[in-house]
Amino acid sequence: MSAVPLHTLPPRAAYTSEPIFRLTVDQYHGLIDAGTLTEDDPVELLEGILVFKMPKNTPHTTSTKLGIGEFVRRLPTGWHYQSQDPITLGDGEPEPDGAVVRGAATDYMGKHPGPADVALVIEIADSSLERDRGIKLRSYARAGIVAYWIVNLSDCQIEVYSDPIAPAGGEPTYARRAVHRVGEEIPLDLPGHGRVVIPAAALLPPS
Repeated sequence: MSAVPLHTLPPRAAYTSEPIFRLTVDQYHGLIDAGTLTEDDPVELLEGILVFKMPKNTPHTTSTKLGIGEFVRRLPTGWHYQSQDPITLGDGEPEPDGAVVRGAATDYMGKHPGPADVALVIEIADSSLERDRGIKLRSYARAGIVAYWIVNLSDCQIEVYSDPIAPAGGEPTYARRAVHRVGEEIPLDLPGHGRVVIPAAALLPPS
């Protein structure tokens, strides 16, 4: 594994002051290509750090399946929905529970989608809520992902984040946050294809 100049390394994760050897995305891909990391390893790369994926309970699994059905039914030609598959950012390669991606799935035979290809990422949260509001929110905002939804199972609501910003000297975040509950609808703008509307209830398992 080759040495990487310090100025090219991703930023230190905000939740620790310990010295950590962080991986670049290319180094992470190298571990995968070499077979050192496989699909069976429950990790993803966030802010240059290999992080264990959170375990999924049955409400999480149900919400994941609901999202697949809802978006597949509503997305126009020119966009597709992927679930729990990687997207490549400058400092990591998260595997969000859902993502609305430009083009067809076959357009990504040789690469994963990047920020410019993604109109929305979705994380489904119960025990993972702190992580989804923290390191994952920072990662998506830093990459300029225009819309980020957290399906908050604990509070039975969907948190909608938009307008990513990276303030000088501060953490990347989103300028706007809205909360939607059962009975409300959430608009999603698709560049070049107008707007689709998703009922919040369609992503929240019945309580």
